[in-house]
Amino acid sequence: MPTKPTIRPKENPFTKRREPLNFMLWLGIAGSILIFTILLGIYIVRKAGPNWSQTPLPGVFWLSTFVIVLSSLSIHEAGVAFRKERFVLYRYCLGMTFVAGALFAGMQAYGWMELIAQDIQMKNNPSAGFVYLLTGLHLLHIAGGLVFLAILMRESIKNKSYVDSFVYSVNPPNRLKLKLLTTYWHFVDVLWIYLFLFLLYHHAAS
Repeated sequence: MPTKPTIRPKENPFTKRREPLNFMLWLGIAGSILIFTILLGIYIVRKAGPNWSQTPLPGVFWLSTFVIVLSSLSIHEAGVAFRKERFVLYRYCLGMTFVAGALFAGMQAYGWMELIAQDIQMKNNPSAGFVYLLTGLHLLHIAGGLVFLAILMRESIKNKSYVDSFVYSVNPPNRLKLKLLTTYWHFVDVLWIYLFLFLLYHHAAS
């Protein structure tokens, strides 16, 4: 007599076990989104108040936006190369992402120097305060990503031979590290684009 197939109960998506590091990353991303949402809300409210003079964005911010988009593409290619065991390309793309991220940070700092040279300071203009605050807080996110990028680059250089690279690549924790970093880096990329467009829109509308 045929046995009845075992019907497994459908797993509840809210109670099922999740990878803890991935969960912590998304929790952190949600927290960052909340912080920036609150700051942008305050920006909109404060803009309607007195003594508001819209701060022009430095021209270098356009170039830095292009650079960070390229960095997002390069880290995506790094993940593809890692999965396809093209470890030389993987190391190259990681290095390109790190250089682009560091270049982005340098451009942001140069943009601040341009604002300071024009005597656009937080104490003189609340709009400038928001520009410094929003871009500075985003830059902290970039700095955190650069630290972890440097760690992955160090590990990729340490495992330079094909055999060492292959053993490293099939290790689930190492795959997870690259996945988490890629997710985080795409997040800071999208976050910057949103902040930049937000500030551009309000400058054009003023």
